Amino acid sequence: MPTIGVLALQGDVHEHQRMLQEAGATAVAVRRPAELDAVDALVIPGGESTTMWKLADIFDLLEPLRLRIKEGMPAYGSCAGMIMLADRIEDGIAGQQTVGGIDMVVRRNAFGRQVDSFESDLDFAGERVHAVFIRAPWVESIGGDVEVLAKCEPGSRIVAVRQGPLLATSFHPELTGDTRVHRYFVDMVREL
Repeated sequence: MPTIGVLALQGDVHEHQRMLQEAGATAVAVRRPAELDAVDALVIPGGESTTMWKLADIFDLLEPLRLRIKEGMPAYGSCAGMIMLADRIEDGIAGQQTVGGIDMVVRRNAFGRQVDSFESDLDFAGERVHAVFIRAPWVESIGGDVEVLAKCEPGSRIVAVRQGPLLATSFHPELTGDTRVHRYFVDMVREL
């Protein structure tokens, strides 16, 4: 059973832990570099990407996160976590940094403000899932090694991608009770 950490600086930490456990993993909170070193993989939850970046820097996690991802640690980012895994972002605040790893450009709050949040059914890696979008980003563009796993209307926007051991969704599967996205990630971790 893989041990998967959930970055516990902000966001839906407990919801992701519950879904990972239901998907067959041991889920632990990660707040410090030593805790990051002890996990097989990591989930970066939704929240506010600028706050997450600043807290990761304050807790001396930013560089260790970058290093583990560069070394091939599997990671899954949902919503703000997608932004954190993007190599490049649009509409970020001045100086905003990411962990990087996925060759993509992500636009922050692309679907609109909090009042524009919505739910939609979509195809994710061959499965029909219910997706919850809250101030969600979308993927503006991808590099050649990035696989598109889901798109959403309006405009057939890219909302889920995979590049090697890295997975990202602009929606929040931890809020639906449906474990299929988390099972997909746990299976990725087992295969790598």
